[in-house]
Amino acid sequence: MAFSPTPSEILARARADLRMGGAVVLAEDRAGALCLAAETLQPERLAAARALGPAALAITAWRAETLKARAYDGDLARIVLPAEADCGWVMALADPADDLRRPMKGPLRSLRDGAAGFARAAIAIAKSARLLPAAVVVPLDDPAGFAASEGLTLVDVAALPVDATVLREIVSARLPLEVSEAGRLHVFRPADGSEEHYAVEIGQPDRAAPVLARLHSACFTGDLLGSLKCDCGPQLRAAMAQMGAEGAGVLLYLNQEGRGIGLANKMRAYSLQDQGFDTVEANHRLGFEDDERDFRIGARLLTEMGFSKVRLMTNNPAKVERLAQCGLEVTERVPLKVGETRFNHHYLATKAKKSGHLL
Repeated sequence: MAFSPTPSEILARARADLRMGGAVVLAEDRAGALCLAAETLQPERLAAARALGPAALAITAWRAETLKARAYDGDLARIVLPAEADCGWVMALADPADDLRRPMKGPLRSLRDGAAGFARAAIAIAKSARLLPAAVVVPLDDPAGFAASEGLTLVDVAALPVDATVLREIVSARLPLEVSEAGRLHVFRPADGSEEHYAVEIGQPDRAAPVLARLHSACFTGDLLGSLKCDCGPQLRAAMAQMGAEGAGVLLYLNQEGRGIGLANKMRAYSLQDQGFDTVEANHRLGFEDDERDFRIGARLLTEMGFSKVRLMTNNPAKVERLAQCGLEVTERVPLKVGETRFNHHYLATKAKKSGHLL
């Protein structure tokens, strides 16, 4: 069985399948379910799925609240698909883009009986694939046999979630930078097959002393395009400049775009902000938490690099708390107050009011 896929490899396959519109089979003991991502749902596959049995759309409690649907399962709701429901109907429930134009989407009937484990797993995999957190789920009596006959990826729900904080360093190389000619880039690859993360080491930080460090989440729009809607780009450049000025530091560049929801969903959130919702409200309407990032990844990178004490450059107390929970000693919180514009004033105010940022 040397070539049998590991749980991490199976999860990576499942992500790819859902992103391409394919189906995934979820199993636990002898029970199971067919899962299709709402965002990539295709008419012929929806029809085939419904022919297997009663179908439900799994959505998070946040999205259910927006739709005024009952979330009997606490963190999620299983919405019964009516006979006339098509891909457009499913997408209208999953994607809030037209909520204001077409606010009435019901009546919606939520399941309250039966286990919700497969629905919960389907949402988790959709999230990890950076898709909308919604999936069509149909129960199966023989999940292993069905997966084998249809050539589908079979996911053992008991093996989830796969730990995304297990990483290994792939390579590091000297990289002269504008802020310091003594730069080095480290590339780390997670065992769960998700995006790689990077550590930019400035100078030769003393592993026995507190290192000036920043956990910076990737922001394509701010870091690369110079977006004025956030303060990410200025924070990135200010952090690196300060590390260069002090002669040592570590900037962790974590591929958790849009607070961990991915670039496409981040742009969906931006569209909702244009409709008048703030950052947190937009995330909730999409079905996400305020912040889906995993700061344990940053803690693991610092530990892997030999650091145990940090002077953390952040305005977010949650980062300080999470690093401390992971065994790192945060000796100082170094404020990073830069980048306010007339375009992101309300964004920063929301971060302070609802996410506790110290601005």
